[in-house]
Amino acid sequence: MALKIAGAFVKSLLTLILAGAATISWAQNGDMLVIAHRGASGERPEHTLAAYERAIDQGADYIEPDLVATKDLVLVARHENELSETTDVDMREEFEDRQRSKTIDGRLVTGWFAEDFTLAELRTLRAKERIPALRPANARYNGLYAIPTLAEIVQLVRAKEAETGRRIGLYPELKHPTFLLQEAGIDMVDLLVTQLRALDLDDADDPVFVQSFEVGPLRRLDSMIEVPLVQLVKAEGGPADIPATSYDEMLSATGLVDIASYADAIGADLQLLFGPEGIPSGFVDEAQQAGLQVHVWTLRKENAYLPPFLQRGDAPGATGDVPGMVNLLEVQGVDGVFTDDPGLVISALAQLRGN
Repeated sequence: MALKIAGAFVKSLLTLILAGAATISWAQNGDMLVIAHRGASGERPEHTLAAYERAIDQGADYIEPDLVATKDLVLVARHENELSETTDVDMREEFEDRQRSKTIDGRLVTGWFAEDFTLAELRTLRAKERIPALRPANARYNGLYAIPTLAEIVQLVRAKEAETGRRIGLYPELKHPTFLLQEAGIDMVDLLVTQLRALDLDDADDPVFVQSFEVGPLRRLDSMIEVPLVQLVKAEGGPADIPATSYDEMLSATGLVDIASYADAIGADLQLLFGPEGIPSGFVDEAQQAGLQVHVWTLRKENAYLPPFLQRGDAPGATGDVPGMVNLLEVQGVDGVFTDDPGLVISALAQLRGN
């Protein structure tokens, strides 16, 4: 998603930051959590064990698997339940007859869907880079990695915890839970709760956040498990399970109080943090005053995803000024950031704090 912020205010603020202005506090709400968005997906195809391990090795606090379900009710990690963008399913003759068209959250989608495959069938597929035009280096890894299950991801996390001696968090997102319940009879909330309990990851002190763009599933989760919950919000639209409600309404003063009654954090589109002229919108303060942490998405290194004044060179896939954006997030007191490039963000935070 291209971030449309610019203006003299942000440019001058960035100049002050990079000059080390003494009036700016860098740790307004403690350390910023670094959440590896689908793993280190700026360096490896997303939602693969290789991407997660790369992120962990770079020091990410949390790794984020988007969860969908198989026909035989196994939770696996994919960006969407439609598989052709991130796997080689469209090249497999044996699955030609599985192509379908489905209306998901109001949008007609044609392709191959995880819920129409058993786990054994999904095991035969291989991951591929989702945006090869911007990340051609990632495409070198096409065909190498299988689709991981949630259990396998947790196994990796625990192995890396033993290796590194540090806790590594898990930040799963439930994808399209209302659609899957209504159209396929798959209860994603029940599947996740059952899995977290079996893995002993359902207590308040476990390093787990659970996130969703929908409201009903989070309210159910709030009564079933103790881990913190995150209401995802966009700059436009609204939750699929409450079509008459907009995210804008949910982010009003009364809406934020309501969110705080069942969730612990807001997972916010970066665009919500800035006004049309680049001036900080006040969103972070408002959410935190309602008792919510603010975790923002998604900081990516490529120029295509950065505002013009943080772009470097003309190529959309070239690396822009990631430290500049990290600094701007610190100024606003953001509690956590989703990033495809945890290594770059961690390096920027270390420089910011003089480590």
